[in-house]
Amino acid sequence: MTMKAQRHAVRRQPETTRSSGVAAALAALAVTSSTAAAFLALVSTVSRKVVVPPRKRPSNSRILGVDRPGRTITLRADAETGVPGRYGLWVDGSEPYVKVGDILARSDRTVTRSVLSSNLGRVPGDVAAGMSGWFYRHPRELGVEYEYVSVPTPLGPAPAWIVPSDDGVGGDWVIQIHGHGSQRAEGLRAVPVFAESGFTSLLVSYRNDNEGPRSADGRYGLGTTEWRDVEAAIDFAVDRGAERIVLMGWSMGGAIALQTVLRSDRKGLVVGLVLDSPVVDWHRVLAFQATASHLPAVVRDAALLAIGNDWGRRLTGLSEPVDLGSLDVVASAPLLEHRVLILHSEDDGFVPSDGSKALAEARPDLVDLVSFHEARHARIWNFDEAGWNGAISTWLRSIRD
Repeated sequence: MTMKAQRHAVRRQPETTRSSGVAAALAALAVTSSTAAAFLALVSTVSRKVVVPPRKRPSNSRILGVDRPGRTITLRADAETGVPGRYGLWVDGSEPYVKVGDILARSDRTVTRSVLSSNLGRVPGDVAAGMSGWFYRHPRELGVEYEYVSVPTPLGPAPAWIVPSDDGVGGDWVIQIHGHGSQRAEGLRAVPVFAESGFTSLLVSYRNDNEGPRSADGRYGLGTTEWRDVEAAIDFAVDRGAERIVLMGWSMGGAIALQTVLRSDRKGLVVGLVLDSPVVDWHRVLAFQATASHLPAVVRDAALLAIGNDWGRRLTGLSEPVDLGSLDVVASAPLLEHRVLILHSEDDGFVPSDGSKALAEARPDLVDLVSFHEARHARIWNFDEAGWNGAISTWLRSIRD
């Protein structure tokens, strides 16, 4: 775990260059209408993966065997299953949800882990599965008091949980904002460290996350629309007694938190942000993911253009295009007014830490970056709970000084 940040420059292709490259590709493909149609279908698929909320959990690994008496599970070895720590495991993209712990044995092809939950009997011995950073799925698993509430948002009521601090509900609150393809349970891991520091937790849902209200298009705005639901959560918290509010964002939730303090007239109620593996610049993130997926540059660029332009709405299903440039918080860094703690792993594997480093270097007066290694995306707590908790509790003390 380190505090040092280094500058990682990203060469961003000018919009005109990207557009002309896509136009040239389409002209070349136009020799047959079927080829052009196939290209546009691929662009539509890629762009929709970005803006369409998934209905099923990813199953990127596989369960190879289950030892019920020994309470162990053997998984295919990969970058996700072989990292130490405590995790959840979605079986076949939904249920059952199994909690796994220590790595007990490993080879080049397999990883055997202990099972911490009691539902191992429901797990098949050979089935697709996906690792999850959630671990907890409901506040009752923490053994704490909680309240189910509904936050009025511009699109309708959004379900949320309130978990009081160790001292009860006072004036210090944290609003937990989950990430892309996730839900409010993602933030439950953070409840204990905030509770110990005197913060009541409000874990919110937002538009189109499969818990909150649905917009007309049912699409993510990647931060351009969801911040209004966080603004509504701020109003809700104030009505319940909040005086000082911290926003905590996970992955895309980090982008939403940042847009809230850049756009909302309620930003004066916010005293700081804690961001875990945040998206601070969508261009960086989507370029990284396209490269990791071996996606041709012309398809990547066309997908980005489709998301950001009116002509692409038929491909994306968006009611309005998303201005990705406006979500580049590194470019908007001079406008930041709030203290920010960023927790990011060098081995994130999904949202590269370059953006976090660039933001920390752009605003060293406001942004503290704590870097980790080996932990995967939004799973730093799972890998190094003590280090993660310590960084947050230390920072919370600093904003009270």
